[in-house]
Amino acid sequence: MGFWIFMLIMDLLIPLTMIGFGRYFMKNAPSEINAVFGYRTSMSMKNKDTWEFAHRYCGKIWYVCGLILLPVTVMFLLLAIGKSRDYVGTAGGMICGAQLIPLIGSVFPTEIALKKVFDKNGKRREKVCRSKGK
Repeated sequence: MGFWIFMLIMDLLIPLTMIGFGRYFMKNAPSEINAVFGYRTSMSMKNKDTWEFAHRYCGKIWYVCGLILLPVTVMFLLLAIGKSRDYVGTAGGMICGAQLIPLIGSVFPTEIALKKVFDKNGKRREKVCRSKGK
């Protein structure tokens, strides 16, 4: 049972990190564009506007995914109660691997959103209003 609790704690680190950083990034991006902390891609680092947009957008994704992953992780690990140490370790490793998909995968929708809102130089695109019948 002790190893199961250890594995539960370890597997909750990714969803809790996503929730924590997601909430933080939704409210405020790191104050300075930097190569150490934050959502760092060439597009997000073009200027302060792209930097803040990318953090808000990715933060929302991480927050929602973290909230979904948290109970799912607990649910799957509950199925491992009473199983062998090898079974619990394998299940925990597989859960952790699955958690990395939305963690890393959040880059794709964020980059797509950046390209929709900003041009290649980081300047906001003008919104085109289309009236009915015109």
